[in-house]
Amino acid sequence: MLKWALEKTVCSVGIAALVVGIDRVLIEAEWSLRYTSICLWSFVIYNDLSFLFIDTHNSILMELVKAVAHRGSISPESIAVTADQKRHSYHQLILSARKISSNLLTGADLHSVKGSGENKHLGGARVGIVAKPSPEFVAGVLGTWFSGGVAVPLALSYPEAELLHVMNDSDITMILSTEDHQELMKAVAAKTSAQMSLLPSVPSVSTKSTELDHTRNGELDGTRCLQETEIPHEISGDDPALIIYTSGTTGKPKGVVHTHKGVLAQVEFMPKFSVRGIWQRWRESYPQDQTKADDAVTVFTGVPTMYTRLIQGYEAMDAALQTASAAAAGQLRLMMCGSSALPLPVMQQWETITGHVLLERYGMTEFVMAISNPLKGKRKGGTVGRPLPGVQAKIIAEDGSCDNVEVGELCIKSPSLFKEYWKLPEVTKQSFIDGGFFKTGDAARVDEDGYYVILGRTNADIMKVGGYKLSALEIEAVLLEHPTISECCVLGLPDKDYGEAVCAIIIPDSEIKRKREEELKPALTLEELSMWAKEKLAPYKIPTRLLLWESLPRNAMGKVNKKELKKQLADQV
Repeated sequence: MLKWALEKTVCSVGIAALVVGIDRVLIEAEWSLRYTSICLWSFVIYNDLSFLFIDTHNSILMELVKAVAHRGSISPESIAVTADQKRHSYHQLILSARKISSNLLTGADLHSVKGSGENKHLGGARVGIVAKPSPEFVAGVLGTWFSGGVAVPLALSYPEAELLHVMNDSDITMILSTEDHQELMKAVAAKTSAQMSLLPSVPSVSTKSTELDHTRNGELDGTRCLQETEIPHEISGDDPALIIYTSGTTGKPKGVVHTHKGVLAQVEFMPKFSVRGIWQRWRESYPQDQTKADDAVTVFTGVPTMYTRLIQGYEAMDAALQTASAAAAGQLRLMMCGSSALPLPVMQQWETITGHVLLERYGMTEFVMAISNPLKGKRKGGTVGRPLPGVQAKIIAEDGSCDNVEVGELCIKSPSLFKEYWKLPEVTKQSFIDGGFFKTGDAARVDEDGYYVILGRTNADIMKVGGYKLSALEIEAVLLEHPTISECCVLGLPDKDYGEAVCAIIIPDSEIKRKREEELKPALTLEELSMWAKEKLAPYKIPTRLLLWESLPRNAMGKVNKKELKKQLADQV
């Protein structure tokens, strides 16, 4: 069983892993819905899911449903989703989705419902889905698709203003919410033209229900379940399935439209990211001097900030617990990292603790996963690997040329590329170049082995200092080697002489900070940092400004909004 765990909100669900049943994948990350989209390319590479590429235009959703129903018909007890220590079968998931679909088509006065009788469908109407990490969210997405609607996940961490922006921008006509969020969503719906409906609970395997008994008795097998799940013939593989909003770190959040062709994934949900909880989950999976647990996690993926937190948690353990934790983590089959560049010191420290060389890869909301280090082969720290099969990548200069460009903007062409930005035709047009390549906004270069190195966002991480173009990410990676520095953020601030000055925001190690405070000294001075950095950085890369902070302002993805931070700090210069 393939299991994902997400903090705060659940993933934008697809179906492929519901079919396969290979690993228990624990994706424990501070991700909001806008980024927990579809990881098809990862699973194709790591689990050889090539059979999931169904090259048909009109039948991909039906083919996926058939695959899920077939998987479930093998055994009525076959588990699709695990959440809150409860297990939910494939049939239970589909039955709940059918209920939701029926409610959407018959119980709601949606202006976009088209057709009549069995051919009724939502015609691409947008349906907002609000739920904690749960099977109800999965069923909500499936039910929306069965009805011919487009799912718009709404993150629980959104403030009301952002909820309203997403709802108005995507023109949501119906909100599906679990009971624990109905009061909030009723208030939000009242400020828009949307209706609200409750998501029904998905029964667990232990639930004594008539539907479950019928499933166990074979009276509702996979074939019948499929036959009773009517999918409008008007739905094509190229039609929108999901609208996922970007994080807004470089501008106003944009709705990224994904089609039915890209759907996949089964999930295990964890209610909240917890350093202690992750280490405990691994120890429970691989107890010392005992056999591997039946529900052991075998694959883990997270963002760089998470690995930093896990290392800090490990260092706070006593020796015995460290031994048990490291041994347990070392038995996982695979550990991956994505979302933002992984600092080399973090990667090296993680390998020292667990023995795992983190597999780093590169993806975006707009195209899911495109570049990756190999499962088997050389994984290079500081790089995101090579393009995945079927993906083309190239680097272009500021003038648009792509001949002999050493450093420039990374452009991607992929089968999983999004269709468009919702209601932003000009932005969509400007985001592509000839040949169907998408401009990522990330600066990159290719090393001697053909591995791609991400240098950062072109508008936030690339600094122009005295005629040099510097990567803030490269400088950050070096600074993290300093024993006093726990976390850091490097950015360019306005400077009348050099254009920009290299500024380092430092989060010092708590123990070192405490000892220095006892000596009435700051945790680190600019002079001390400069002396240390002379052996590691070129003179023009050494920070000339230093700020000591308690923490860095991060979004739900663990990323620092440098563009906004630069504005705030520039006003203080």
